Amino acid sequence: MRSLLALAMTAPLIAAAGTPAPAQTAAPAPPTAYPQTRTVPQVDDYFGTKVADPYRWLEDDNAADTKAWVEAQNAVTFDYLGKIAGRAAIRSRLTTLWNYERYGLPRKRGEHYVITRNDGLQNQAVYYRARSLEAPPEVLLDPNTLSADGTVAVGGTTFSDDGRYMAYSLSESGSDWIRWKVREIATGKDLDDEVRWSKFSSAAWLHDGSGFFYSRYDAPKEGAALTGVNKDQKVYFHKLGTSQDADVLIYARPDQPDWGLGADVTDDGKFLLIYQSEGTDPKNRIFVKDLARPDSKVEPFLNDFDAMYNIVGNDGGTFYVLTNQGAPRKRLVAITLGQASSSSWKSVIAEGPKQDVLDDVTMAANQFVATWQIDAQNKLRVYGLDGTMTHEVKLPTIGAVSFSGRREQAEGFYAFSSFAYPTAILKLDVASGRSTTFKQPKVAFDPAQYETVQVFYPSKDGTKVPMFITHKKGLAKNGANPTYLYGYGGFDISLTPSFSPANLAWMEMGGVYAVANLRGGGEYGKAWHDAGRLKNKQNVFDDFIAAAEYLIKEKYTSTPKLAIGGGSNGGLLVGAAITQRPDLFGAALPAVGVMDMLRFHKFTIGWAWKSDYGSSETKEGFDVLYKYSPLHNLKPGTAYPATMVTTADHDDRVVPAHSFKFAATLQASHKGPNPVLIRIETKAGHGAGKPTSKQIEEAADKWAFLAATLGVVVKPTGSN
Repeated sequence: MRSLLALAMTAPLIAAAGTPAPAQTAAPAPPTAYPQTRTVPQVDDYFGTKVADPYRWLEDDNAADTKAWVEAQNAVTFDYLGKIAGRAAIRSRLTTLWNYERYGLPRKRGEHYVITRNDGLQNQAVYYRARSLEAPPEVLLDPNTLSADGTVAVGGTTFSDDGRYMAYSLSESGSDWIRWKVREIATGKDLDDEVRWSKFSSAAWLHDGSGFFYSRYDAPKEGAALTGVNKDQKVYFHKLGTSQDADVLIYARPDQPDWGLGADVTDDGKFLLIYQSEGTDPKNRIFVKDLARPDSKVEPFLNDFDAMYNIVGNDGGTFYVLTNQGAPRKRLVAITLGQASSSSWKSVIAEGPKQDVLDDVTMAANQFVATWQIDAQNKLRVYGLDGTMTHEVKLPTIGAVSFSGRREQAEGFYAFSSFAYPTAILKLDVASGRSTTFKQPKVAFDPAQYETVQVFYPSKDGTKVPMFITHKKGLAKNGANPTYLYGYGGFDISLTPSFSPANLAWMEMGGVYAVANLRGGGEYGKAWHDAGRLKNKQNVFDDFIAAAEYLIKEKYTSTPKLAIGGGSNGGLLVGAAITQRPDLFGAALPAVGVMDMLRFHKFTIGWAWKSDYGSSETKEGFDVLYKYSPLHNLKPGTAYPATMVTTADHDDRVVPAHSFKFAATLQASHKGPNPVLIRIETKAGHGAGKPTSKQIEEAADKWAFLAATLGVVVKPTGSN
């Protein structure tokens, strides 16, 4: 295999910076003028502070003048991108790198395995069924037949316990809204059932396969589907063969409109579990309904809202619960119904030493398979029901795993990937800990040419922050390497090693790819998350800025060669970084970012982020947010780095108005020759389910923009 991969790399289209090549990507002349963006005399009073919002009109995504503004901005952006000489070569190489088989984790239900596979350039992965892992797979569901451009995607899938039915959700154009359908696995035919206006929901089947529980909101008002506030989530039961109008309301809390409610059914089928959350706060409650008694009520089980609780299995009325109550880096405990006081809990897997985080636990082969996170890397360990570790699974290298298994099945499967290690699917014999490869992708590159190092650098307050740095071997630390620094830093989300053909293309160009594990994430548990949220949010930006300074100090790169990027909360990160240190970066790629920190809570699910951000509705919240809100800290007459904001017209998670207003203000404030553009994708959303074709196009435009800005050498298509 290695020799074939090496052969495929003998004539790359993209050369490393500094390598003799026939064409260097020169930046086109920046736009001489940006579209005129009218202003309105909108001023808001926040606790005595007057704040202007001259582009408020861009919040109306249905307005004709907003649509005209989008068209005008895209015309300028794509005209600029079209003049970049290396853009076609980058897109061609990305297409080659993306063209490899990708598999999801197999799931055994009844007589069939269900497996997802993308043959390489399919817009959406196809679902297959097979009676064994060796049997020829048959198409079960091909989402590519649902739309000509691949913009209808499958979201979640769940299976009835007997393996007869698959409930699957469909999302259109990247929206968070989903509709549930039901397919018979043996025949591949859909039932007539359809459930609409569901969002942030799974489907939890009754064990007799007669129907499933799900969460939904009330239907939005006309024209407000992509911007209207989502509150009052409810849990319903849908019985197969009936209309959604007949669905039974199982649980609702009109007295608590901010409560999010999600349903699950225990593996033994005896209990309905209802998880209650408040926004994106990691804390939650759990309610229980005894499914053996049709007249039973939903009763509180873990009701203190003092920690996160996740039930991973049960033996009758004893539940195995992963929690950070009394253990900031999590532990597994056994809790009996009616004895929820922590003094009655039994420890099963204790909190780990030092900074180790017990990230996930799954019951498989009547044992616990635990994913540990240690310095943002994963370890996979197997424990008996008494919590005694029996073995650790040997992993290929530094990387991340995602495990799937069931208590009654002897095998499990896990996906493993790293920055230069394409995602492989391995089968685990849980009892022995022995892994065998199910699918190992063949990508047109030689992984032996790349290396990843992990460093720990000091932030502004002295905190040591980990960062992964990946690049071609033999990199000269001369300050001349184009570098892309990526970060997130929020919502208890960890950035672990992962493979991306887009990032590989960047490294083929001679680029350095750096991922900083900022505070606000979940890399070291609750304390790490708390250190980067609410009044501590500035720590996240300080960590990111310190990462950039480290890369420059260690001569990986220099300011003219350094780009930063991030999406969603990471888009906020990039926006805050360039407003606080516009002198430090050569380029910026903020994607689908939360840019207006004073009004984020007024759209769709934005109110749920108050747990991480706070809110301008309080004086304390306003004082914190106003200091770093990217939109409100752009200063007229400032030279900002070359910037390309990216968003999408169907993003109903972080509505595009954030990016619209930020881009308009940036263009009005910026002084200097650097281009400041906005790229607005159509028929796309926050990112989930984006067709392969759109992913390649967007990645090509991002790297072309950086290549032109940072002076990266690109070979024309077909050259040696």
